[in-house]
Amino acid sequence: MKVAQQLKEKNIAEYLIYMWQVEDLLRANGCDLETLRNRVVNRYPEEERQALETWYSQLIEMMRTEGVTEQGHLQINRNVIINLQDLHATLLASSRFPFYHAAYFKMLPYLVELRQRNGKKEESELETCFEAVYGVLLLRLQQKPISEGTAQAMQAITAFLSLLANYYEKEKKGELKLEE
Repeated sequence: MKVAQQLKEKNIAEYLIYMWQVEDLLRANGCDLETLRNRVVNRYPEEERQALETWYSQLIEMMRTEGVTEQGHLQINRNVIINLQDLHATLLASSRFPFYHAAYFKMLPYLVELRQRNGKKEESELETCFEAVYGVLLLRLQQKPISEGTAQAMQAITAFLSLLANYYEKEKKGELKLEE
């Protein structure tokens, strides 16, 4: 819970990836609080357990209510992508952000290829990017090899998402001038 709060304040892209991991952790434990308590919560220091258990139970309830116990993402996480997508569109529509445009167009061929491969034409560009990053993270956790092409794609995609997260943080602080 503390990690999520810190990431949300510091880096929205890392926060979203972390929250997707939490969703998968809850699913891997059957969205069962007792199982989570035994496998996860009890490994934390005593003083952190109650808050963590409360957080997990709230997330589990949200997942049940929203019907995402098997797959999909919580609305709070989808809202992050929606907010980032809105900012992304604004940045692309402006001529004030040439570095952002460059990062986007450098990443775009990889995005097109990913969208062709995954067949999810209805999902946003950013969701495709985050899914790619999350997929590579899972491969690395499983110690599976990543091809040279995938590594290049991830370099471009993560640079783009990092720049977007940076602009998001600036906008949140009121430091981003979007109008010309």
